[in-house]
Amino acid sequence: MDNGELLRQLKIDRGHREAVNTAPVRWPWIVGGVLLVLLALGIGGWWMLANRAVVVQTAAAAAPGGGDAGAVLQATGYVTARRQATVSAQITGTLTDVLIEEGDHVSKGQVLARLEDSAYRANLDAAQASARAALAQVGQLQAQLAQARHDAARQDALVGRGLVARQAAEQAHTQVAALAAQLNAQQRQAEAAQAQAKVAQVDFDYTVVRAPFDGVVTDKSAQVGEIISPLSAGGGFTRTGVGTIVDMDSLEVDVDVNEAYIGRVKPHMPAEAVLDAYPDWRIPAHVIAIVPAADRGKATVKVRVALENKDQRIVPDMGVRVSFLETRATATAQTPRGVLVPAAAIARRDGHEVVFVVQGERVQQRPVQSQARGDQRLVSEGVQPGETVVVSPPAELRDGAAVHVENKQS
Repeated sequence: MDNGELLRQLKIDRGHREAVNTAPVRWPWIVGGVLLVLLALGIGGWWMLANRAVVVQTAAAAAPGGGDAGAVLQATGYVTARRQATVSAQITGTLTDVLIEEGDHVSKGQVLARLEDSAYRANLDAAQASARAALAQVGQLQAQLAQARHDAARQDALVGRGLVARQAAEQAHTQVAALAAQLNAQQRQAEAAQAQAKVAQVDFDYTVVRAPFDGVVTDKSAQVGEIISPLSAGGGFTRTGVGTIVDMDSLEVDVDVNEAYIGRVKPHMPAEAVLDAYPDWRIPAHVIAIVPAADRGKATVKVRVALENKDQRIVPDMGVRVSFLETRATATAQTPRGVLVPAAAIARRDGHEVVFVVQGERVQQRPVQSQARGDQRLVSEGVQPGETVVVSPPAELRDGAAVHVENKQS
């Protein structure tokens, strides 16, 4: 093979050269992928650092001390009503109207419900008709008696003049006596008929259920169409009452005092009541009586306490804490409004005082105004008693930040 042939074999064909030159370039894609990975790692790291829980210490906001400072004893109990009634009918019947709902205010004598009254109305009409008939017979006998007395008088005049026999006059007087006796009997029958009519009227009135006193309906026990009976012992389909009425003016507090400390409680001594539902509301009160009986199982003595300020927020069966006070001056001392928090819980953000309240695993920033109270601060608004606040919040703590409570102060 000559040299020319060898050179032709070593020559690269144009098609082969173009195929090599058109191969894709991969390195820009690789560099871009690396940059994307680095960016994702950076964003993830920033998000983890931003949402990392801040370790904080907390304390509970407390209501300012008032009368408790002068209390000789504290006890817990419940609001009770001295006048409370489950209203029912005095007869058995089917309800045709129920005119009350829970929360309604009713007055004494107001109609609460009505029963089916057709049979009672018929009995009343019959009894009243009998009474009217008996009275009519009384009137008839009265007329007959008057006529008989006139006849007897004329017979006496005729006997005096010797025109008729004395026997005729005696018969006339006998007729008068007989009619007088009949009249008396008929009057008694008329009274009995009137009494029966009154009984029928009372039975008819029993079909209307009325409020026994002024109060508030706390429970509606029956509906239209149900049978109600005062003799039912419960169960089945018979109701024993239409509803329950409570006289809110009769509300008081019953507390159980440990018998070891009952000597500290005296009748009429001042007290202060705090409802569990409204821990920052102090109600002036005083002792009504110490019930002269002890509970052997609990070793307590019941004490009745009167609430001097009545309010619609006070309802039966609410939990109450009662502080028995030494003097009335202590009982009437003004309690500052707001809550007490540690002074270190007050932080400044953008030139304003704020506190951070723990809500679950995060904090909520709330603007406040505070006053110094020794080593604490009195916050008038923005924080409720019992809420948890952050003590010495770090500078990086912001509204909505996640927190981890390390130690809770009292």
